[in-house]
Amino acid sequence: MTPADLTRTVLHTVRRAVEADELPAVVPDRVTVRVPSRPGCGDYATNVALRVAQGTGRPAAEVAEVLRRRLAAEPGIARVDVAGPGFLNVTLVGDPALQVVRDVLRERPAPAAPLTLPAPDPALLRRLGPDAARWSQVSPPGLDRAGLLVQRESNPLFRVRYAHARSRALLRNAHDLGFAPEPGEVGDATALPGLLTLLTDHPRVTAARSPERLARHLERLADAFLRWQTECPVLPRGDEKPLAVHRARLALARAAGTVLADGLHQLGITAPAHL
Repeated sequence: MTPADLTRTVLHTVRRAVEADELPAVVPDRVTVRVPSRPGCGDYATNVALRVAQGTGRPAAEVAEVLRRRLAAEPGIARVDVAGPGFLNVTLVGDPALQVVRDVLRERPAPAAPLTLPAPDPALLRRLGPDAARWSQVSPPGLDRAGLLVQRESNPLFRVRYAHARSRALLRNAHDLGFAPEPGEVGDATALPGLLTLLTDHPRVTAARSPERLARHLERLADAFLRWQTECPVLPRGDEKPLAVHRARLALARAAGTVLADGLHQLGITAPAHL
């Protein structure tokens, strides 16, 4: 079950509860599911019960329990728990990272047209070049534009492009070692939930067609990917043979690189394979 599938399932669950007079409420137009920031809280979490409770006059915890019972009976869902004031933590059948990677690699859209930005100032374009000039247009006020030319971690453009180049380097190195990406279980890591959340959020961010929002999203994604691949080695070390976990991590790295490339393309910025 992909995040999009789960979103539809949650909406369907609310609708059926309302139709059965278990919830005297209006069905929301949309719901949000996210990867929890803390481990042990399921694969996804949603605040739909809190939203529905606003129109019922009933405690959110009661609404959450109604939805929990129905949602837990849906195919593909292993369990549902109520947390806090009425959040629903959903555990799926199977591995969430596997589902996210498959979703990204299977359903990736054709490259979208670059977002419309004003033409950079000619003097700025000559001084920075096209990529840095375009990034400066979507950066917060007060950014040190000259710093966009420096290849260091303090430069957000460098971090985003480096993260993409790193994902491509991992694919090249894996090819040299004789193995290819294959979605599967990547293992636990503290950096994994944040990375999965950002990957699943990408379609929603791009649909907003906001260059500034997309740029900040790419910064967070690049940082999350670099933290994760440091915590979880993608390539075998020393005399270690490539295992299923390495192939699975390589698939996740490929998915992250695919999303970074798509975002950079929409900003009209090149996504280098080498840096």
